[in-house]
Amino acid sequence: MKEQLLEALAPLVEFLDTLDPASADAATALNARYPVDGDDMKKLASIFADGVADGWLCDRDGGPGVTYSRVTKKTGGSDFSIDAVRMDRPALGHAHPTGEFDLCFATDGEPEFDGNKPGWVVYPPGSWHVPSVSGGTMNILYFLPAGAIKFGPKDS
Repeated sequence: MKEQLLEALAPLVEFLDTLDPASADAATALNARYPVDGDDMKKLASIFADGVADGWLCDRDGGPGVTYSRVTKKTGGSDFSIDAVRMDRPALGHAHPTGEFDLCFATDGEPEFDGNKPGWVVYPPGSWHVPSVSGGTMNILYFLPAGAIKFGPKDS
């Protein structure tokens, strides 16, 4: 099943390699090319949900309402690490030294991720946030350029 997930992620990672997370248009480009309600993303959402149900995805406890797992440290020729998170509330605050691309799938309710509807959310290099889901539950894929993430309080 994990192989099926990695296969479904390969074209996304290839496209992500062409984007700059510092660009204000990155999320727009991703939502246009890979809309969350498109066939490819529906298939990916189904694989994600099956992985959670089968216990091989999001199998680690991240605190109340948050489970997670590492999908891969690296895919193909890319230097992205990919993490999977299932959440229905705020998680741990962290910084994005090289940016972050987030693909958010609603699983129940009418959830929003940091105030955004399901779909793609992009954070530029140097940004910091407390990832938060409200209004339901989401399955989220985090694509981290160079695998860079720094957990902890916001630097002053």
